[in-house]
Amino acid sequence: MGAWQPLPDDLPSEVRHFVDQLRQLKDRTGLSLVALGARTAYSKSSWQRYLNATQPPPRQAVVALCRVAGIDKDEAERFGVRWELAVQAWPKPVTVPEKPEGAAPAAGGAEIDGEEYEDDPTLPWWDAPPKTSAPSSGRLLTVAVGLAVLLALAVVIGAVALG
Repeated sequence: MGAWQPLPDDLPSEVRHFVDQLRQLKDRTGLSLVALGARTAYSKSSWQRYLNATQPPPRQAVVALCRVAGIDKDEAERFGVRWELAVQAWPKPVTVPEKPEGAAPAAGGAEIDGEEYEDDPTLPWWDAPPKTSAPSSGRLLTVAVGLAVLLALAVVIGAVALG
């Protein structure tokens, strides 16, 4: 179980310590990455990224691993503190060169209020902001009223046709 890839030399000490602790906790479960993925809401490939320090895990992944490992509340809280320190120190991805005026947003992000949003790997998908803007409530109301009118018309036509 202890045959982990060496971590990159340029990792901040907080990240290195956290990932080492996470690896030890995973080893303590005795589960493979596939089995760990089946017991948590995170896939085998996600766990590979988290345990090889290529991507910070979401807080909920750490909570899930603590639960699967059966650690007590105090130790789980210490993991939460280690996670906060590691995420703050986690190396930021390489920035993409500035795009020219009028260019479309990058595939990994969406333009929101003039700023480019990039996926935050520490947020689960259900906490991330929407990638496209939702239709305005006025337009949504118009569509709903139109559908209601069509439904009423279909009921009237059906009643007339069937007697």
